Amino acid sequence: MKIYLDGNLVEKDDAKVSVFDHGLLYGDGVFEGIRAYNGRVFRLSEHLNRLYASANAIMLEIPLSKKDMEAAVIETLRANKLKDAYIRLVVTRGCGDLGLDPKRCHGKPTIFIITDEIKLYPEEFYTNGLSLITASTKRSIPESLNPCIKSLNYLNNIIAKMEATRAGVPEAIMLNAQGYVAECTGDNIFIIKDKVLITPPTWAGALEGITSKAVMELAREKARLEVREDLFTLYHVYSADECFLTGTAAEIIPVVKTDGRTIGDGKPGKMTLRLIEEFRELARLTGVPIYEK
Repeated sequence: MKIYLDGNLVEKDDAKVSVFDHGLLYGDGVFEGIRAYNGRVFRLSEHLNRLYASANAIMLEIPLSKKDMEAAVIETLRANKLKDAYIRLVVTRGCGDLGLDPKRCHGKPTIFIITDEIKLYPEEFYTNGLSLITASTKRSIPESLNPCIKSLNYLNNIIAKMEATRAGVPEAIMLNAQGYVAECTGDNIFIIKDKVLITPPTWAGALEGITSKAVMELAREKARLEVREDLFTLYHVYSADECFLTGTAAEIIPVVKTDGRTIGDGKPGKMTLRLIEEFRELARLTGVPIYEK
């Protein structure tokens, strides 16, 4: 496996960063998870826009242009001869001293790109649906660390994920400080009620998902659903006709039970299954080509 590291392609065992890198010491950096399907990188420009927006929010100047970063992603995929892949793109503040001050980081930010396969959930979960719990850990409030910043500091999500693991389920719903549903530990959440598709707005604590945006477009254009970004509570999850999660790694995955309450008829909903089919077709046919025709 070849890893892109600061302009070079190196072997996996040689892909190393300093223990003084502030990405390691303080989670000071940003990242993106991206997917390639059928020899094309899905919505690469949208992912790069989000990466650079996150970096700008924390005053981290990425030393590559978006065009050069796109080329680096493609180069890494080609080096590993991949057509279907998960891409992890990371930019850290770079090396500094043991203090917090980013101004003490010398040199350029560290950039690395990993391209590999991923299978977040077993196929049976896509067929039968997920069971969720609600985490006691609340989503970070926008006034402290805005969830729209896809930073390397993921402890908020990880602590909630541990709650799910201890409960014997793969995912957990996270509420915001006001008690409204924000998102799950690694995915956006959607409910369908009376042919209306609803997902929490970003200002309520949800990441601005690339997959979720694609799903909302498909729901409007292909399924003719009304789509809303609106607040809702756990009651609305329990009483939904259908529920599903979206994410780059997860794609679209049905939810059939939350906190012991059965959602709908306890099976993946018809509209959810249709959106899964539509999304997979979209991902297969669109994106930035990896290999020249």
